[in-house]
Amino acid sequence: MNSRRDFLQKITASAIAFSVFPRYGLAENPELYDGPVLRVAIMGLGSYGSRVAEAMQFCKKAKLVGLISGTPSKVKDWQQKYNIPEKNCYNYENFDKIKDNPDIDAVYVITPNALHRPQVIRVAQAGKHAICEKPMAVNAKEAQEMIDACKKANVKLLVGYRMHFEPHTLEVIRMRKAGELGKILFFQGLCGFKIGDPTQWRLNKQLAGGGSLMDIGIYALNGARYMVGEDPIWVTAEETKTDHVKFKEGVDETIQFQLGFPSGAVASCLSTYNMNNLDKFFLNGEKGFAELQPSTGYGPIKGRTNKGELNQPVVVHQTLQMEEMSAIILEGKQPVVPVNGEEALKDLKVMDAIYEAAKTGKRIPLVL
Repeated sequence: MNSRRDFLQKITASAIAFSVFPRYGLAENPELYDGPVLRVAIMGLGSYGSRVAEAMQFCKKAKLVGLISGTPSKVKDWQQKYNIPEKNCYNYENFDKIKDNPDIDAVYVITPNALHRPQVIRVAQAGKHAICEKPMAVNAKEAQEMIDACKKANVKLLVGYRMHFEPHTLEVIRMRKAGELGKILFFQGLCGFKIGDPTQWRLNKQLAGGGSLMDIGIYALNGARYMVGEDPIWVTAEETKTDHVKFKEGVDETIQFQLGFPSGAVASCLSTYNMNNLDKFFLNGEKGFAELQPSTGYGPIKGRTNKGELNQPVVVHQTLQMEEMSAIILEGKQPVVPVNGEEALKDLKVMDAIYEAAKTGKRIPLVL
């Protein structure tokens, strides 16, 4: 097992085959849709880029039209597979030329974390909307620079928070907003897996910006915020490292962190690269509870509350994400949970504070 993506793919291998597109309004025949279509180029043709590309074949509001990669052989393979014209294919050196390509509306940046900032800024300067994988950057300072660049260029900046559109997740959020769970008291988020190949970029501080927190832990952090429905005002954290060879300086193996919220609710979260079978959210209120397990895997998400099992539609997350992001960019739709750069900046401010808390042993106040 080489990465989180491999892990998630393994435990949810049947997601696409099992998906029920029509149940969530996704067209079986995209040609029947005559509304606006977001024309997307994918930057970074790795495993997750492949998953997004496959999922986009079922979109009616978004279409894969361009490729950006440093590997010519991948570009050729993808061209044939997805019928992408040569004029819409670029490498990392020349992709600024998309500025002169009217066929491309947006670029989805799916590259190592440390590359996001310069690549998104170049996309913005080329006048194209940017969709960026999470974490959006390796720290809050970089995230702010990306937001500023996109605002200056008058383009949208969205981040790949696919769970913000997932039906089971949205049902729990609806229940919380409706008061069905009562006053929220506690959230628990457990996210982790045992990482493989020690040479991969996710274990390289220069490319990843950190370790498990920057990869799998962001799900627990972001989940705490949208499940509780508040932004935290303090954080404490502790790092545990058992393998100093595999997890070098600056690459966290396991981090436990706690968040405090204005209402008095608290969250306890675990992010790890050294334990399997961790994919669970639990939200507790005075009147009831909600549990998702699996909570963030590629599918199917399963959940229950004090009222019984959740039975929302099963969807391919990336298909639904791209449909909704098209509506945000082209139609001005407002999602239930934000997926913009400002949302990602908040996560990175908390992540910066988690690392500081783990290093100093202090409770770090937060202003988001």
